[in-house]
Amino acid sequence: MDLTVFERLISRTPATLDEIRLRVSHALGRHPLCRDVKFEIVPTPRSAAGGNWTITMQSVGPDAIQEATEIVADIQEAYDIALAA
Repeated sequence: MDLTVFERLISRTPATLDEIRLRVSHALGRHPLCRDVKFEIVPTPRSAAGGNWTITMQSVGPDAIQEATEIVADIQEAYDIALAA
């Protein structure tokens, strides 16, 4: 069953930028090939897919690119930057 854009939007958990950074850091740190990946979270305008942040990765070894990309994609599907109250 495919989720509509609306369903994906409402299914994402709001999190602060620091919370997202921590989740990405822990997830990359658990994978042996991704432990040394340096990254930065970049807030972006909301996309059609509902995301409002992206990530830039530096120091990614060629053997870790695929794994790091998949880890980040999974987290991007789950979290949105929480709107300020």
